[in-house]
Amino acid sequence: MTGSEIRTAFIEFFKSKGHTHVPSSSLVPHNDPTLLFTNAGMNQFKDTFLGLEKRDYSRAVTAQKCVRAGGKHNDLEEVGFTARHHTFFEMMGNFSFGDYFKEEALAYAWEFITSPEWLGLPKERLWVSIYKDDDEAFDVWHNKVGVPADRIVRLGEKDNFWRMGDTGPCGPCSEIFWDMGPEHACDHPKGCAIDTCGCDRWREFWNNVFMQYNQTAEGLVPLERTGVDTGLGLERMATIMQGVWSNWEIDLWKPIFARIAELSGRTYGDGPEAVPFRVIADHARCCTFLIADGVRFSNEGRGYVMRRILRRAVRFGRNLGFTGPFIWQVAGAVADVMGDAYPEVRAELPTIQEELRREEERFFRTLEQGMARLEEILRNMRQDGKSTVSGQDAFVLYDTYGFPLDIVRDVAREHGFTVDEQGYQAAMAEQKARARAARDVSYVTEAQTRIAAHLESVAPTAFVGYTELSAEGRVLAVFDEEGNPTGAGAGSSVVIVLDRTPFYAEGGGQVGDTGRIVAEGLTVEVEDCRKLPSGHHLHYGTVQQGFLEVGQRVEAQVDAGKRRATQKNHTATHLLHKALRAVLGTHVHQAGSLVAPDRLRFDFAHTGPMTPEQIAAVEEMVNGEIEAAEPVTWTEMPIDEAKALGAMALFGEKYGDVVRVVSVGDGWSRELCGGCHVSNTSQIQYFKVISESGIGGGVRRIEAATGAGVIRHLEEAQARAAEAQEQLRGRVKELEKELEQLRAKLAASETGSLVERAREVGGIKVVAGTAPVATMDDLRNMTDVIRDKLGSGVVVLGAVAGDGKVNLVAAVTKDLAGRVHAGKLIKEVAQICGGGGGGRPDMATAGGKNPERLGEALNAVPRLLGEQLGL
Repeated sequence: MTGSEIRTAFIEFFKSKGHTHVPSSSLVPHNDPTLLFTNAGMNQFKDTFLGLEKRDYSRAVTAQKCVRAGGKHNDLEEVGFTARHHTFFEMMGNFSFGDYFKEEALAYAWEFITSPEWLGLPKERLWVSIYKDDDEAFDVWHNKVGVPADRIVRLGEKDNFWRMGDTGPCGPCSEIFWDMGPEHACDHPKGCAIDTCGCDRWREFWNNVFMQYNQTAEGLVPLERTGVDTGLGLERMATIMQGVWSNWEIDLWKPIFARIAELSGRTYGDGPEAVPFRVIADHARCCTFLIADGVRFSNEGRGYVMRRILRRAVRFGRNLGFTGPFIWQVAGAVADVMGDAYPEVRAELPTIQEELRREEERFFRTLEQGMARLEEILRNMRQDGKSTVSGQDAFVLYDTYGFPLDIVRDVAREHGFTVDEQGYQAAMAEQKARARAARDVSYVTEAQTRIAAHLESVAPTAFVGYTELSAEGRVLAVFDEEGNPTGAGAGSSVVIVLDRTPFYAEGGGQVGDTGRIVAEGLTVEVEDCRKLPSGHHLHYGTVQQGFLEVGQRVEAQVDAGKRRATQKNHTATHLLHKALRAVLGTHVHQAGSLVAPDRLRFDFAHTGPMTPEQIAAVEEMVNGEIEAAEPVTWTEMPIDEAKALGAMALFGEKYGDVVRVVSVGDGWSRELCGGCHVSNTSQIQYFKVISESGIGGGVRRIEAATGAGVIRHLEEAQARAAEAQEQLRGRVKELEKELEQLRAKLAASETGSLVERAREVGGIKVVAGTAPVATMDDLRNMTDVIRDKLGSGVVVLGAVAGDGKVNLVAAVTKDLAGRVHAGKLIKEVAQICGGGGGGRPDMATAGGKNPERLGEALNAVPRLLGEQLGL
């Protein structure tokens, strides 16, 4: 059977057993910062197992795309060298939420793998393991399924007891193994067996987890509602069905290997030469799926893990002779192989290839330099008899050439060296860590978990806020900040659950409503509203007066002004999204948003800053829709119908079978959205982009305002401009004063120099030169200073004014009266500069139009003076 046939068979088998086929969730976990990537089939059912979310089915079957790389799954360097390590893989699973348990789960598994109608594996080569104390599982396997007792192995807690974390649902598990054959037996001293050596002869391929306890600080507590969570690795199952030893030999890899061989001109083999093929194929597949689910290359979080994966593939591509981008072409083969099962890979292929090509180009620019430096380090180590690359060297390679530790480790290993990883981490700690692990917090707080447990049998809150901003309701529960049931008097902080509410709970980027909950003698100020996965709205507030208790009839009143402003901004994000795709291209996808009363923030996938012209085009398009007064409508429909209409879904968002579709006009914009909107675009009034910036690799951010927010923004900008103008005016005065002082100092220093260079004509001292001043007044002052220093003589100075014209001044000491006439002299000098002038015998000024001839005019002063003296 091919991998695709196995996947289809698994889903069809469990559908025949009453299971609902649930599509794979995104690789970006929905609203769960505890995970970098979706890494197991149960991730999307986490809230269901915790009792926080109710679904309209109790049995499910999935084929889930998974990524394990980074965080605690940090075995990236093993990929390509071992038979079963991958970054991306498929995990098939069947789930029971309070429905069937061990007997049915194990019987289903055995039927699927042994029945001739399905996989038809020979029973004599199958073994099972159970938790050492799980006699119930032994009874099912042996007495009901018929597995011989000597092929049932009891294992300890490490292997056969599953926990989600330190607390929460947990339970024993039972694994199914395939015996690769006695010819593959190892030589373990206690014999080759599952419970002794655990060697590659014994292939575990299916794990059945039975959630029957809750792990508490006091110990294990039996759950009232048990569940089943199974995982069947598609790649492992394919090795068994196709009779091969390694995961790399199954059919799913062959077209990808063929594409790499075509591009490189090399042949895939079984020896060390196979490693680059495997690394490139695996990493290309992983990056292809991550980009399809909205991840973009960056320097932190998921984007940085993906960058490490791609760079490792590029480095191994060098072993195959690649000197330029190539993985983007391998992505096409991935889409060919996986596109039928996961259509998003095929649909997003142009974007995937562009993202990969751009990132490869960026890395190839430094790869050769970095490899040359690393090889130099290894040569020097070999000469010095060293065996470990220092942590500082490894860090410099990372910091200078962008080499993740994985690459340094891989290359060092190929040459027989190790890396001082502790030293590397110490060096890394001196600057901001680039690969941030997921924060150790839960998106459901302990208090909310406690609240959810109390609300398990309570119907979810009915939300009426799409059409009402005030509604009557009944208090179903009141909790304190720790999540404990309580009544509350004035001054108490409370969490209130109503049977119906107009308060929108934070979600989809839109902030939670604020307002009041009132009754006769009671006032509660509501500061926020959140929603549990179970659908219960939690109103966070403070009792201002009266006493709040369960059963009260109250009126919930949303702050109408804030809500209406928020609605304007939310509808504007839809218009903005559409406009960005029209102006920049259909590769643009929303990557996050914030919709608040005073502003909106919109993150989107795009490389490079927007030009002013593009921003103006987006504003014009959005404001055009506002001016057109288009109706905004919403309706609920099956998700498949919504997608057929072209409604846009957001990456990483989790949708049910029935979705709410918000449309602008006659389908100009159509998105899946649970938020609050205006009823007509004209209510937005006006849209203005405040800023556009980059927040990470391939992700841009727009901050914008609507309605009164635009006026407020412009008023604030005007006030800032006026303040800046006033500050500038004062600074200009300071600079003018400072300039005047500097000019005076410069002029003073120049006067001495000019006096020293004085010449004699007919026994009269003559100073002629340029002055470092800009105005005629400054020029006169400087002339006076030089004349006084001379005692007896003639001074002619020139300067070029700020407007490019020439200023000239001539001065004659009193003892030369009757012999030299300053006015006549300056007139002749000015004529050389294309100007004229004149004045008194002792002081005269003139101007000129040709500053380029000023030097020539001043050089002529001695000659002109001699002519006046009759020499």
